[in-house]
Amino acid sequence: MMTPRSFWCSLVLLGVFPLVTRGWLDVDQSRSLYSDVGRLPQEDSRRFEVTRRKVLQGQEGLRAPCERRFCGRGSRCVLNGDTQQPECRCVEDCKATYMPVCGSDGRFYENHCQLHRASCLQRKKIYIIHSKDCFFKGDRCTMADYSRLKSILLDLQARRQSPPGSLAKDRPAQKRFLIEELFKHLDLNSDGHLSSSELAQLTKKEDLEGDLLGCTLEDLLQFDDYNNDGHLTLQELYTAFQVVQLSLPEEQRVTVTTITVGLSTVLTCSIRGALRPPIVWKRNGVVLNFLDLEDINDFGEDDSLYITKVTTIHMGNYTCHAYGYEELYQTHILQVNVPPVIRVYPETQAQEPGVSASLKCHAEGIPNPRITWLKNGIDIMPKLSKQLSLLANGSELHISSVRYEDTGAYTCIAKNEVGVDEDISSLFIEDSARKTLANILWREEGLSVGNMFYVFSDDGITVLQPNECEIRRHIRPEERIFTSYEEICPRVEGEDTQSCLWASAVNVRDKYIYVTQPKQNRVMIIDIQTQKAIQSLDVDPLPTKLHYDKSHDQVWVLSWGDMRRSSPTLQVIPEASTGEDPHVIHTPFEGVEDFFIPPTNLIINHVRFGFIFNHSKHAVHKIDLETVTHIKTIHLKAYGCVPQAMAYTHLGGYYFVQCRRSRLGAPSLQLIIDSVTDTVVGPNGRVAGAPHVSPDGRYLVSADRASGTITVQALTVRGEIELIHDLKTNIHVSDLTFQPSFTEGNQYYIYATSHLQTDVLFVELSTGRMNVLKNLKDPIASKDWPWSSYNRIMKDSGLFGQYLITPAKDSLFVINGRQNTLRCEVSGIRRGNTVVWVGEV
Repeated sequence: MMTPRSFWCSLVLLGVFPLVTRGWLDVDQSRSLYSDVGRLPQEDSRRFEVTRRKVLQGQEGLRAPCERRFCGRGSRCVLNGDTQQPECRCVEDCKATYMPVCGSDGRFYENHCQLHRASCLQRKKIYIIHSKDCFFKGDRCTMADYSRLKSILLDLQARRQSPPGSLAKDRPAQKRFLIEELFKHLDLNSDGHLSSSELAQLTKKEDLEGDLLGCTLEDLLQFDDYNNDGHLTLQELYTAFQVVQLSLPEEQRVTVTTITVGLSTVLTCSIRGALRPPIVWKRNGVVLNFLDLEDINDFGEDDSLYITKVTTIHMGNYTCHAYGYEELYQTHILQVNVPPVIRVYPETQAQEPGVSASLKCHAEGIPNPRITWLKNGIDIMPKLSKQLSLLANGSELHISSVRYEDTGAYTCIAKNEVGVDEDISSLFIEDSARKTLANILWREEGLSVGNMFYVFSDDGITVLQPNECEIRRHIRPEERIFTSYEEICPRVEGEDTQSCLWASAVNVRDKYIYVTQPKQNRVMIIDIQTQKAIQSLDVDPLPTKLHYDKSHDQVWVLSWGDMRRSSPTLQVIPEASTGEDPHVIHTPFEGVEDFFIPPTNLIINHVRFGFIFNHSKHAVHKIDLETVTHIKTIHLKAYGCVPQAMAYTHLGGYYFVQCRRSRLGAPSLQLIIDSVTDTVVGPNGRVAGAPHVSPDGRYLVSADRASGTITVQALTVRGEIELIHDLKTNIHVSDLTFQPSFTEGNQYYIYATSHLQTDVLFVELSTGRMNVLKNLKDPIASKDWPWSSYNRIMKDSGLFGQYLITPAKDSLFVINGRQNTLRCEVSGIRRGNTVVWVGEV
């Protein structure tokens, strides 16, 4: 029979429990991996929900339901007898094995299964306590003492005979060498076995009794004589000191796993070897094993990594290695496929014979979808017609001269390896004299309120139709708010002219525009359909920034309190698009100088978390947007970073944080936060400046105002960040925006303004080609625009628009993005630096 003590130790040394020694092994770094054992589980860290689209027919039926359902330890997947759906249930019983463990709840369990079953039944996390003193209470030589004994023996042996220089870089080989030499030293009669008498003789001969801290050499037999034969062999000594020989086939050092969004996956570590220690999983250098994440929540009995309901934030690199053996690791590259999601524009249009017509289809997915068109259910063959042409990889169907027979329903179909999506754009060809319902709807709805820029300037509100550079409506300062009958911009005593002062505005689902009036301490609401100011809401003093959270239909309002920003507050206007009884809610957050809420796009249609921060504190604070509560604080002091601005991409789930310059002339560092672990993973290389992410999340453009450098990086389908262009310019960027390419699918241009100069920079991201639109007059002086660093904005016209607008000091410039030319200048609009686009899509 094996003694109890040797049995416990066999569990330790077989890798069930990690055993760490000090001294020669120098395992401080490895020991830190377990510093979180026994802590309460951290707050959950779900990020973004990705919309699943139509999955290719038949894919779901390839495997049995439970083969796609991964259950945590202590539970198993069963089919519900009523619903026939897979669900996880706690195991009813465990095998009668006696491999005791200590739980974090203070209880003693007969085996791992019993511990995990208890965790499942109690619905709480129960950890294995990795200190074994609980098994040996009252014994003279505890596990901690025994660990120190072995460390002392290794140190003594290293002094007697150092490992050869050829093993200098191979720590496992050095350890193996020392154990072999130690065995020879202990084996006094050289018979290949260590007996109790040999160990006792050596203890007395070398006078070790006072050095071993309550243990003796004979305790090697007590703990590590696995076959209980009264002797130790070299193999048993290997096991006692965890001399492990691990292997990983060369072809498995890097593996690629591709999974469809919304499904679950398992990453299995291929490192093998006798007595292999527990497997440690990392993502971006951060240990996952003890984070207790909601979506990466179980490691299985084979130390596999389970990821449930995979989203695009999970794509990226995961590594695994045996605890204490980081030199040998396997890299798993997780790729996430996303079925296509599309939008068409326009949904309906009416044209007269002889004019041209365009039908546009924007598709996103991973891999990039292939686009085809049908007319009335029949394939379109553009090569057979001089009249039809497909542009930008099929994203635009252009008809050069329409005829009556071109009337029809045009179906855009986007398809990739994992799914398909489709939508219809209808075209009616009619004489202008024949006013059908479709024609009337198109003219009244499409032209009267849609496809307009709303420009807020000193002289009120200008509604501008960019195609014709036509002012459709001018709401003057003296006009009245519908509900209160107050003037839109009240007259100020002592001033000759009645003027307006605006700071920030947002479009709320093409129904309302919310705009701040900082000196009136209010937010005004503009009804888009009637193009009238209908209401105002009193908010905290000096409201300067708005953001519309589409996911929760709420407008966030940041107020400074005064021009020194001495008492900033953050408020929320819920149910912003309903138009019924709008009211303002105070948030519990204090000292907020700025906030960041990621935008939605075609793939990401729900955002759960945002961030708030203070421009003098080394931290950002994660908040739940639905409950308006603080979740956690992410500290940036280790990098000396005071946050200035943030951006986000769902591809890999990365936040990019611009840090304030530590001194004048120094580069502004940019940090990366991994949203899966809510951990800073380090600087974004040598990139500096304000980060901007393209609408589809594929491009990161960073503009360093001080140096004029514009850095373009791509986010790959593997969740990696790759440098594309490092552009040196003389444009010290105030603001920039993305414009979809009109010639190439899934590509973008950027247009950037300068906070000092009159030129506008154009960059084609795929090639790095730059161009400049010159002499668009002087921007608004920074002193005349105290509300943000963007004293000259650049505003685009949405997903399908081709026009952009940028203000000068006393006028507006409209740019034709399709032709990269100046469309027109609209004069007489002073300080028009607050602009909202209202589109049909």
